[in-house]
Amino acid sequence: MFQFLMKGMLRDRHRSLLPSIVVTLGVFLTVFMYAYMKGIMGDMLNNSARMESGHVKITSLAYRGEVDILPNDLAMEDGAGMLVMLRNNYPELSWSERLKFGGLLDAFDENRETRAQVGVGGIGIDFFGPDDADRTRWDLETGLRAGTLPQQSGDILMAELLAKQMEISVGDDVTLISATVNGSMSLQNFHVAGLIHFGTPPLDRSMIMADIGDVKQMLDMGDWSSEILGFFPLSYYDDALAAALVDTFNTMHCDPLFMDNDSMAFVANLEHDEHIDRFAPYMVTMLDDSNMREYYGYTTKAGSIVSMVMIFAMGIVLWNTGLMGAIRRYAEMGLRLAVGESKGHVYRSLIIESIGVGVLGTLIGTAMGLAASYWLQEVGINFGDMMNNGTMLMPTIVRARITPEAFYIGFFPGVLATLLGAALSGLRIFKRDTSSLFKELET
Repeated sequence: MFQFLMKGMLRDRHRSLLPSIVVTLGVFLTVFMYAYMKGIMGDMLNNSARMESGHVKITSLAYRGEVDILPNDLAMEDGAGMLVMLRNNYPELSWSERLKFGGLLDAFDENRETRAQVGVGGIGIDFFGPDDADRTRWDLETGLRAGTLPQQSGDILMAELLAKQMEISVGDDVTLISATVNGSMSLQNFHVAGLIHFGTPPLDRSMIMADIGDVKQMLDMGDWSSEILGFFPLSYYDDALAAALVDTFNTMHCDPLFMDNDSMAFVANLEHDEHIDRFAPYMVTMLDDSNMREYYGYTTKAGSIVSMVMIFAMGIVLWNTGLMGAIRRYAEMGLRLAVGESKGHVYRSLIIESIGVGVLGTLIGTAMGLAASYWLQEVGINFGDMMNNGTMLMPTIVRARITPEAFYIGFFPGVLATLLGAALSGLRIFKRDTSSLFKELET
């Protein structure tokens, strides 16, 4: 019976073509928009992890308490030893040291007279060590617009827009005016080795990168470490995994009083309790470090609601398609009943046909949605020109993300809605009066 009905549908394009096209387009939009929403949220978290906080971050308790002002004078002692311990005890993560700093960048002319000064932010990473994970993570080679990466001590990378603003070229020397951890003024000359495009407007307007050894020397930090970042070998952030690691680490290395660092007593206790080791290591997840937990929860719920609304809307459209398809065949149903076909058989055939249309349209629509999503995931769309004045750390290239749910989410509106529409409209079959069928057909 199923084979007979499918042959009939294929031969009668009016019964199958339009409903299949509508189901295909509806499922395509459902799958593509779901992957698009997942990509937007995932990219924002990945961008924040790569540039700001890692998946987990370790600082001293005192540094954590005043993290907004980058208090490098409150850094952890023996940072190299801490890195060795982390790599031995937590080998499932990739650990890297970062050092953030700020200062006044001075560009001078041939007479060494100041011709431009701009306040800048800086990040120190390990450019010359054997561990190139952080250099790879930043994907600096891709963003390099001129010159090279730092080749020797004293070289820096400079954001392309910042260099343009200060009229600085590759090969120029600049002076960074900052303050050491002891509070004295520090002036350090750097050589601009390359110009780079970070792809994030706030960084492109004010960022320089230098070797972390040079920065420590400039700030007189010795072997102190301000921040150590950990990255899971995952493409996307897993909050449950990060939270479990944070609980384990802080239980072993930190005072239990500070397991919750959101209270106002956090800093106050550090300053007044002589028994607290202010420089003990303290780990936080990226959501807690960037105060993104509430925002993450909101966006996750908002994304789920948008997805459900989209699925519901597509369901209504496809349900209506099922209804219209059955109503359009009102006369055909009457003729089949008039020649003796039972009402149950006609109804079952209508249901089977709707399942065939739904499955066919869903398979094609899912394949089209996954193909478009894969293209957007791998290539992306660059909105950089529209975000030049942006102030948030957002990626300029929008990408989708294909998750396991994307492979089956289209079946809910594609098959179920079509089936429901046909089932409801088909109920009219049982209301048809056999004695009046020929009279209906005559009209």
